[in-house]
Amino acid sequence: MDSDKDQKIARKTRMVAIVIAGTMILWLGAQYVGKQLGLPGRYAILFDLMAVAGFFWSMVVIYQIWRARREM
Repeated sequence: MDSDKDQKIARKTRMVAIVIAGTMILWLGAQYVGKQLGLPGRYAILFDLMAVAGFFWSMVVIYQIWRARREM
């Protein structure tokens, strides 16, 4: 039972790590490409908001992981 719960927590943790790293890489890439293409600032703000959404989602899942580990 506990190993099943540990595996679920580990899977969630890996998913959060991938989302955080992917969000950061995509955000940096979007900033670079936007500057190279001369896109207006509103696109930079759009990319920023998408990155914030990804990081917010990650924080929510990290909180869920923390709660699950405390209940073990």
